[in-house]
Amino acid sequence: MNYIDTYKEWTNNKYFDEEIREELELIKDNKEIEDRFYKNLEFGTGGLRGVIGAGTNRINKYTVRRATYGLANYIIKKYGQEGKEKGVVIAYDSRHMSKEFCLETAKTLSACDIKAYIFDSLRTTPQLSFAVRYMGCIAGVVITASHNPPEYNGYKVYWSDGGQVCPEIAEEIITEVNKIEDYSLIPTTTEDNELIVTLDDSVDIAFIDAVKDQVIRKDIVDKVGKNIKIIFTPIHGTGNLPIRRVLKEVGFENVEVVKEQELPDSNFSTVAYPNPEEKAVFNIAIDMAKKNGADLIIGTDPDCDRVGVVAKNTDGEYVVLNGNQVGSLLVDYVLTQKKKEINQLNNPTIVKTIVTSELGAIIARENGVGCIDTLTGFKYIGEKINQFEENNDKTFIMGYEESYGYLIGTHARDKDGVVSALLISEMTSYYYDKGMTLYEGLQEVYSKYGYFKEELKSITLKGIDGMEQIKRIMNYFRNSKISKIANIDVKELLDYKLGVNNLPKSDVLKFLLEDGSWIAVRPSGTEPKIKFYFGCNGDNQLEVDNKLEKIMNEITTMF
Repeated sequence: MNYIDTYKEWTNNKYFDEEIREELELIKDNKEIEDRFYKNLEFGTGGLRGVIGAGTNRINKYTVRRATYGLANYIIKKYGQEGKEKGVVIAYDSRHMSKEFCLETAKTLSACDIKAYIFDSLRTTPQLSFAVRYMGCIAGVVITASHNPPEYNGYKVYWSDGGQVCPEIAEEIITEVNKIEDYSLIPTTTEDNELIVTLDDSVDIAFIDAVKDQVIRKDIVDKVGKNIKIIFTPIHGTGNLPIRRVLKEVGFENVEVVKEQELPDSNFSTVAYPNPEEKAVFNIAIDMAKKNGADLIIGTDPDCDRVGVVAKNTDGEYVVLNGNQVGSLLVDYVLTQKKKEINQLNNPTIVKTIVTSELGAIIARENGVGCIDTLTGFKYIGEKINQFEENNDKTFIMGYEESYGYLIGTHARDKDGVVSALLISEMTSYYYDKGMTLYEGLQEVYSKYGYFKEELKSITLKGIDGMEQIKRIMNYFRNSKISKIANIDVKELLDYKLGVNNLPKSDVLKFLLEDGSWIAVRPSGTEPKIKFYFGCNGDNQLEVDNKLEKIMNEITTMF
């Protein structure tokens, strides 16, 4: 059916509830009808994600059922009774409809005779990743749209290794999902089905213990942890309880939460949208810090896999550190403070993404540690952990990406805001003990390894026209044979669609310039956006700032 026919089917079919049909009947704009029905939501780098509402290109209980039925059919087809008995664990965050979508997932799974484990309230994404392996489940699902605006929600699938499904499995699940044309044939059951099991707190305790095991310098925490003033904001999400619990149990006694952002709030009413990459989400926290002289501000997104950090600069002003800066600080801290232990490991390795700063790779090499690049999306980092363990050829130390995601340890196979908050607090204690702020620690890293700076520019292009525009932009940069950018020679163009360094093929371009600068271009896997990443390095801040500005201006002019 074309999108008009599908719209009429949803409007007239009594299978769809009255609320859904009423919402659709109110739509008079043909463009909106087109946007809601011209395609099905697809799995991207972060799974299924979309605006909440009626339609095949929206997330609602019917599209959640459809995705779940496809997942269930894949599990049964591949693993039969064993897959049914191992079951699927499901978590959800504080977004609109998250609990409802969790229950719809559980009801469809149980209707397919697959055991479904659910939590009694919201939980973090990293805990879901942990729980899959801890409980021996065949798969996991987390209902979240990460840091997207409040009108969004999402559905991320994890496999038995604890990581998000990678392309091969995702494609097979999607094949099963795409077979489902008649929504009314999707089975569902009631919430009191015996195959739906509500978990007790044993998984919570095990997760918290696993996070605490990642502490590196307990001696430093014991010495100065009680003196460090930390302000924490969960930005109305899932991070409040686990992060405050971990910090307290390890020895950070002076932690103050941002009261206005402490409790779950589906509207994220104190921020434009709940992204710790944006300085504005820290406005209240920074005001608090100015009053009590806080040493560190930490903020996590709604599902608590991303972490933002604010620290004092040399002028005493509070500045937001970006993901590349925090990631590089963590690489330096972990590798230097665990040096003896790491030197005894089998090929110790850090993992980052192709759009992440090269500073971490340089720090790793200087400390005798390997560094591997993956495609964008933390699922590829999680995949590397599993490969290292299966092949027994490398040891995972930590992984990170520029979009504020970090993982120290292997208790989870996804970025973990809980362990990150703990290690960032510990690292702040380390510098505090040296009479330095975290910001001054960053400057020390720059002075040792060189000055690096990165920027990201995203352009939103919605609907069918937007998709076509994104394709045209990608084709332009792929085919124009650009030889110079800002008067710097292009050394090499890496087209990941053709395959690079044995990575999965992906619609990403990366220009490597003669002076070490680079530009990457890729469509977002979770939003209607095209993203431009820029990276430069040099001997000082002024040199790098000027170079980066010229490169960004020229690229902007091109598209």
